[in-house]
Amino acid sequence: MFKIGVLNKISLKGLSCLTGDYTIVEDIESANGIIVRSHDMHSMEFSENLLAIARAGAGVNNIPVDLCSKKGIVVFNTPGANANAVKELVLTGLLISARNLTSAIAWTKTLTEDIPKTVEKNKSKFAGHEIKGKTLGVIGLGSVGVEVANAADCLGMKVLGYDPYISISSAHELSSNVQLFEALDMLLPLCDYITIHVPFLKNTKEMINDQRFSLMKKNVCLLNFSRDQIVKEDDVLEAIEKGIIRTYVTDFPNEKFLGNKNIICIPHLGASTLESEENCAIMATGEIMDFLENGNINNSVNYPTCSLGTCNAKSRLVVLNKNIPTMLGKITGILADMNINISDLINRSKGDYAVTLVDIDSNIDEAEIKKALDVDGIISVRVI
Repeated sequence: MFKIGVLNKISLKGLSCLTGDYTIVEDIESANGIIVRSHDMHSMEFSENLLAIARAGAGVNNIPVDLCSKKGIVVFNTPGANANAVKELVLTGLLISARNLTSAIAWTKTLTEDIPKTVEKNKSKFAGHEIKGKTLGVIGLGSVGVEVANAADCLGMKVLGYDPYISISSAHELSSNVQLFEALDMLLPLCDYITIHVPFLKNTKEMINDQRFSLMKKNVCLLNFSRDQIVKEDDVLEAIEKGIIRTYVTDFPNEKFLGNKNIICIPHLGASTLESEENCAIMATGEIMDFLENGNINNSVNYPTCSLGTCNAKSRLVVLNKNIPTMLGKITGILADMNINISDLINRSKGDYAVTLVDIDSNIDEAEIKKALDVDGIISVRVI
């Protein structure tokens, strides 16, 4: 019986995917897996029982990923599960900024008498622009960025894209009308609208700053539905003062932005749809189940994708180890010394870490195999 801890409110449609081999527990210390959304886990202590954490969403900055890696805790996310929800909100932000809708709606709510005449007299104050024919720059072409780029193309915009790490699958899904740029600084001066869709990493922190603002057109509209730390806040305010940014649309409000007439603050609604929450929960639950039952890893942010499919062997060995030379040889050598016959094996690495899955055509003693594999470089050993 596997024990699953739940942090935050997780869609029941996702949790209902758990079979009778699972039970949801309130005692997080006893959990073998945790499903989480936005709960900050950095101050938590993780017990030896914990094998996996699944984030029902894309970003994992609320999870101490480095610590989890060292402890052999696989961290999953759910890329693409909320892509449509975020895409639709980005398009909403694009349109409300182009048509000055937030200011227009706020003004309309102040009307008290002779409304039709007042509206006709003042509506020209809120005249906006059409987005057809305008140029949109999409920074980051993952699941969300590709959907935004394709949708904007369908709306008649000229779309420019930048992503130095674009995957083969994303490139395949991207409209042929999207013009790709090798350098971000070459794209920025050409755009009327710019939307950000990159993860928050060390090299993306405050990547949109005064230097980048100086390259942009006057009166550009910048949209940030990715992470607040990617845009340097003080530089945004300065760019607004200089007339570089006409409108900044952000899903991350703060005290500096509230009340600024050139900033549209949305209360972090990017993935806040019923459909998105269900999709993320279903995907997160499936990832944890496949790992706990089969040792397979898919959509992990700290360990490599690695799968031997459904475990039909008498035993499957799951080894998480440091990605160092001769490690695989050590593992197979120890198994040979124990007279254990390997029927199938896969080994994959990602950065500093690696995973080895070994199917064995006999029953093996977990305590014995753990003792034998207690060597430098091996982080955790589990028998399924």
